[in-house]
Amino acid sequence: MKNIGRALRLPLLLAGISLLAVPYCLAAEGHSLEDAWRIIQEKKFVDLTHAFAPGIPHWKGFPDEKLETLYWYEPGVGKLGSGFYAQSFTHVGQWGTHVDPPAHFAKGLRTVDRIDVKEMILPLVVLDVHEAVEKNPDYTITMEDVRHWEQQHGPIPKGAFVAMRTDWSKRWPDGEAMQNRDANGIAHYPGWSMDVLKYLYEQRHITASGHETTDTDPGVATTKDDYSLETYILRSDHYQIELLAHLDAVPQAGALVVVSFPKPKDGSGFPARVFAILP
Repeated sequence: MKNIGRALRLPLLLAGISLLAVPYCLAAEGHSLEDAWRIIQEKKFVDLTHAFAPGIPHWKGFPDEKLETLYWYEPGVGKLGSGFYAQSFTHVGQWGTHVDPPAHFAKGLRTVDRIDVKEMILPLVVLDVHEAVEKNPDYTITMEDVRHWEQQHGPIPKGAFVAMRTDWSKRWPDGEAMQNRDANGIAHYPGWSMDVLKYLYEQRHITASGHETTDTDPGVATTKDDYSLETYILRSDHYQIELLAHLDAVPQAGALVVVSFPKPKDGSGFPARVFAILP
């Protein structure tokens, strides 16, 4: 392993691949944060976040965003004065690409401000089921999908962020297309499954998960106000990210994800900025 060049060793470590393929002793070879930064800045970054604005797709029970310009550069625009640009945003915490902390569904568990920053830079695992979703919009991910990933890439790393790629985000920002309701008002969009979530969180011990749809649960379930899958994640004291974008632009394994969001005290949720660093 000493013959592996620094330029190769450090990206492997940064991507979490050391857990699978590289002896952990390499981590003790004296790499500095400056070394890490030099490697990272040369990599490709992919934004996994939708820009939010009034009128974007959102959960059926939430009001729309209100956006107001308070100050503008020249006179005549804005309520309070001129000389600079300042806006007022009024929206629910679960707006656009956003974080759901455990307290969103479980009283007494962690709010947004109590999520440790060490949970925000993680190995990224992408479970790609978009071809199945093209054939069946009600598709829910299966253990066969997970086993297929692990046959190709090895065990899902402990502490990973696991994203389900469905390409549903390509329907954004069309709210009706995202909901995909039939003549009876039943929504048809893909979702997770309980057996997969239990495997990921209880056996692989991942840190968090995310998806491109407005909900963890598939549309046929949320139409009946069944949110049992989201309830499972949050009551397990894990956070999730909803309404991810551009998962088609990242590899299924080997990337890092940075999941960032503001720190509202006792926050029930908040828009997030999520991006991947490619290997």
